[in-house]
Amino acid sequence: MFGKTNYIHFVGIGGIGMSGMAELLYKLGFQVSGSDISVSERTIELQRLGISISNEHATKNINSADVVVYSSAVQKDNPEIQETIKKQIPLIRRAEMLAELLKVKNTSIAIAGTHGKTTTCSMLGSILTEANKEPTLVIGGIVNKFQSNNISGDGDIIVVEADEFDRSFLTLHPTIGLITNLDLEHLDCYENLSELQDAFVQFANAVPFYGKLAICTNHINCSEILTKIKRPLITFGVDIKADVVGKNIKYNKDKTTFDLNVKNNYFGQIVIQVPGEHNVRNAIGAIAIALELDISFNKIKLGLEKYNGVRRRFEIKYTTINNILIIDDYAHHPEEVYSTIKAAKLGWGRRLITIFQPHLFSRTRDFFKDFAKALEKSDIVIITKIYQAREAPIEGISAEIIVDELKQNGYDNIISIPDQTKIPEYISKITKSKDMIITMGAGDIWKQCKTIKEKIDFEYKSTK
Repeated sequence: MFGKTNYIHFVGIGGIGMSGMAELLYKLGFQVSGSDISVSERTIELQRLGISISNEHATKNINSADVVVYSSAVQKDNPEIQETIKKQIPLIRRAEMLAELLKVKNTSIAIAGTHGKTTTCSMLGSILTEANKEPTLVIGGIVNKFQSNNISGDGDIIVVEADEFDRSFLTLHPTIGLITNLDLEHLDCYENLSELQDAFVQFANAVPFYGKLAICTNHINCSEILTKIKRPLITFGVDIKADVVGKNIKYNKDKTTFDLNVKNNYFGQIVIQVPGEHNVRNAIGAIAIALELDISFNKIKLGLEKYNGVRRRFEIKYTTINNILIIDDYAHHPEEVYSTIKAAKLGWGRRLITIFQPHLFSRTRDFFKDFAKALEKSDIVIITKIYQAREAPIEGISAEIIVDELKQNGYDNIISIPDQTKIPEYISKITKSKDMIITMGAGDIWKQCKTIKEKIDFEYKSTK
């Protein structure tokens, strides 16, 4: 595939995107190694497969690599990056390697958008699998159906996520592209919404003249760029005028049904095993691409019925003795927080306790008012300290600015618990039977789910 290139080293291999690509290349027969300062489920799984992984960044890790791949989270002063430059070994970003992988198959599909990329990719993957297309997938989450974030298939189709962070998706030139939605995000990379929209236009126009670009026109920010896209379009959405449309949505816990209309013709009813209107839009996007690939309605319907979600996307983790549901969700943007809370309310109608861990100081600074507005739809909100990830602290910015904004808006059912390990004890004292608890954020708040269940069960038993 890459000529004489055989040995590929990944700096920051534990990242969800990096690990999926590393695993796929290993399965394709390449020699793969990697390094990451954090031990995780993904690094453990890669080691189990036979990939050599170092738990430190050191010059010795480069060895005789033919190419070194690094993630956007890795700083340029990283010793492995510096050693690669010194040895004049080809050094490329993850997105560049992903662009090369798109060339492996005849048909390449890249899913872009501020939210919903992983879900839409995995829904499409489920449809393609049901249709015996044997797809290859490289995505940003662990798909429950496949228990992996990648699939190495023998078919002619590859599906990948196209991440707008650091403009990395502009390296991709897929046969078919899709834009799920478009909201202001990554203000460390884009000056304003207009600049972000321009990047999405550039992504769309990278599709060849014989390809297709599917776009959700429920989103005003997507609709505004339609006239700038110079490639064949497929529009989709919910209850709007578009090529592929979902109507008559019905919610029942984590089961959602809707009617599918294509070019104003009724196709039939679709069932998905995930809640929320946002997931209906994701499903319709996957359907739009599947129809373009001439997959039958019956295969599409069955593929979506068998889809059972992605880890950390409204993942039902536990049910306590007194029937309290504990959910974990990756939501870390105001629109994602709002959609997740709305899905919980529509599907279950229970009292909702949201435990929110803000992600990044810059995102908290830029969107704290929007986070407050989204979170106030919960009955009770618990906020813990910011998960800083790749960032250094910003003076004057903490999770308290969200707390203060909520209080200023007249929302009183809010408590700040900076030390997340103290949350299970607190929450066990305030829960009632049939409550729903959602841990929310892109950091490590999910680690508290099991302890929360144990504390609630213990508290319940002790009162009986």
